[in-house]
Amino acid sequence: MAQEFLTTFSDELSGVTLKPAETGGEYIISVDGVVLFDRKQFGGFAGISELKQMVRDKVSPEKSLRHSDKK
Repeated sequence: MAQEFLTTFSDELSGVTLKPAETGGEYIISVDGVVLFDRKQFGGFAGISELKQMVRDKVSPEKSLRHSDKK
């Protein structure tokens, strides 16, 4: 997933940091300290297309994700 974000948002993201959680099962995606996705709040894992939309909406709302965009 980290590679997918870096490839899709190569101009918008300067890097992706993976950090081990203190609590097992924790999976959170944030940009500049703003939580975009929390697996526990969401009730499970989201698909890569949905996660890319969340990141896009934060870092570059005008960017087209082509096949990953909401239908």
